[in-house]
Amino acid sequence: MKTTHYSAGIFTLSLLCLLSSIKVFSQQHQLKVAVFAPIYIDSAFLGNNFKFTNATALPKNMLPGLDFYNGITLAIDSLQAEHIQAEVLFYDTKDDAQPISNILKKSEMNEVSLIIASFTNNKEMKPLADFAATKKIPLISATFPNDGGIVNNPYFIILNSTLKTHCESLYKYLQRYYATENIVLLKRKGLIEDFIQTVFTQSGKTTPGIPLKIKPVQLNDTFTAQELLNNLDSNRKNVLICATMNEAFAVNTVKILSTASLQYTTTVVGMPNWENIKELDNTGCKDVDIFYSTPYLFSRADKEVNKFIATYNATFSANPSEWAFKGFEAMYHFTKIVLDYGELSTHFLSEKKYKLFNDFSIQPVYNKYNKLSINYFENKKLYFIKKNSGKIKLIN
Repeated sequence: MKTTHYSAGIFTLSLLCLLSSIKVFSQQHQLKVAVFAPIYIDSAFLGNNFKFTNATALPKNMLPGLDFYNGITLAIDSLQAEHIQAEVLFYDTKDDAQPISNILKKSEMNEVSLIIASFTNNKEMKPLADFAATKKIPLISATFPNDGGIVNNPYFIILNSTLKTHCESLYKYLQRYYATENIVLLKRKGLIEDFIQTVFTQSGKTTPGIPLKIKPVQLNDTFTAQELLNNLDSNRKNVLICATMNEAFAVNTVKILSTASLQYTTTVVGMPNWENIKELDNTGCKDVDIFYSTPYLFSRADKEVNKFIATYNATFSANPSEWAFKGFEAMYHFTKIVLDYGELSTHFLSEKKYKLFNDFSIQPVYNKYNKLSINYFENKKLYFIKKNSGKIKLIN
């Protein structure tokens, strides 16, 4: 999903609303929801004066959180159209004058029944997760693919699946469709790369069926074409698991395979961040099958996606980024779930009757030291995407 660059003037009103929490009041509201997202509003205002009146674009660091906020507001409109009454509190996680720890002490948080958050780092997660556990209310982490070290907290829900889940799912996919091929796990030196390799190794020990025969190969960042091609077999299909989040390493790998496409038949398995690597669409990366997984699919073939795009465009005179979709989906779906099921809502998180864009398969992740204790819930539903020469196809 492409990120849109907006003119500063378009969102002046939205930012002014954010000087204080947005509150959608009713005389008898059924639910109170708290939303946390990174807006960096302090950098946009000097007192009450908007800094970017004459600017052509807002700073890039503001756009994801602001678009998430806009998605939230459109979800509120949809809920109100269905006569659902709620009070929604919105907080900027990058507001230096109002840190999360202080927000949680406010009396207005006492009656909150649902928290939706767009985190940017692990430190933001713990205070909110602890608060949710104490209050026994769901905390939906809508965008950050990390558990933040959270344990023994069945009220913490991760929608954007962790790297571990992606790797485990990719292993099962390869086991099902590519078990007899020449499989190479290509990596560079690094902690993330070691982690990815470990997950694939452990998956071979725990996944039912015959383990995959995977050849690990570590290369320097400046690896040559021949160093890579030495690991391929010209007589059968080659599957390269590119076990790194490093974009330059990924692009270099695909470019080399593209130049050798007549000599070798190859499929490259990428990591979740490959979805946003634009260079993979260039002609230098053509004729190579690339596979990656994603928990979020916003397809133009989906009528609900097109409906949302039209509404967003009419409201903000711009196209929505993935952050707007995520904010809208999280707010609408989980507000409906909590209203329906109340204290039992964590048992119905994947309820399909409120599906908008994506299916969710939100499952418990158990503590490895205590199999009866749930560390958190995580969305295990992943879509597998095939990309070749810039063309994208859903394959599951």
